[in-house]
Amino acid sequence: MSVVFRAIPLVMAVICIAFGWYVLSSGDAAGNLVAGRVLISLAAICFALFTTAATIIRQLIHRYPPIWHVVLPAAGYLAAATAVVAGLFIISGPSLPDQVSGHVMIGIGLIAGCVSTVAAASVKFSLIKAAEALPVGGGPPTGAYSRSLGGLLISVPAVLAATGFAVCAGLFRDGGTAGFVAGHVVFGLSVICSALIALVSSVVRQVRNEFSAGERYVWSWFVAAMGTVNLLMGLWVLFSSQDPARLAPGVVLIGLSLICFSILSKVLLLALVWRQTFALANRIPLIPVGTALACLFFAAFLFVATVAQPAFFVGAHVLVGLGAVCFTLFSIVSILEAGTAK
Repeated sequence: MSVVFRAIPLVMAVICIAFGWYVLSSGDAAGNLVAGRVLISLAAICFALFTTAATIIRQLIHRYPPIWHVVLPAAGYLAAATAVVAGLFIISGPSLPDQVSGHVMIGIGLIAGCVSTVAAASVKFSLIKAAEALPVGGGPPTGAYSRSLGGLLISVPAVLAATGFAVCAGLFRDGGTAGFVAGHVVFGLSVICSALIALVSSVVRQVRNEFSAGERYVWSWFVAAMGTVNLLMGLWVLFSSQDPARLAPGVVLIGLSLICFSILSKVLLLALVWRQTFALANRIPLIPVGTALACLFFAAFLFVATVAQPAFFVGAHVLVGLGAVCFTLFSIVSILEAGTAK
């Protein structure tokens, strides 16, 4: 099963790249360029999730030599940097597809960087059970990272989220169709970065035996709020006007809300099993399965709707990639459930 759970993120990454390449090679229309590039860049998130899965699994099967402490998180950060650099290169182009796809790729790279930070924080994942055995306020277990390093890990997704919101503000200020479309999507991606602050904080603070009773609820509600923000923003964009340009960002924002709810399953699991037994912990991995199916069924309806309204083209294709990311999160949640099971 450890091989299966590590293979899922890689398979989803390959699907994103293959489907994106197929869409790109199917035509030179603006929709093909945007959807194809975004789909390919989503592979960076899947690969970063693979590094997280491998980091935790290797500790559970006791095959985690020191070199992997560095190699796995570094590989995730490299994938994130590749997506950001590719996005910066593409936005140098003058066309609207270049501006939209380039900025979205940068936002995806920021999420991959946040996920890679989850992998970096999970280097000490095996110490969570040791921390639980200590009394409340008894200090971190032997081998846990320092308070300053823990604070640094938590600050990374916060800084990346702030960077995304700054890019989003610049796009809204520039205006135009590119600013409207890319601005709303980058906003949704930045919200996901914000949600990942909760995940990194949960891992760090549990490893250091600092996870309080109040945090059991605060972080879960925070991620749920982030998912709700994306969902409401997507609905508002979809129904706020008759402009066809609203369709792609509205649909994608709804898909991004489903990713937030998939992240919620991880944060919720860590909270519910900390210093207590939760009988339904093995059911929580069904949440990302449900969000993945929701993305794919939503995409199926939109593929049909594209016949009457071509503006649904980008949203329908990108939702497939978002479904792949949600299913990748299923493997991570399953690994967490196995690693924290009483």
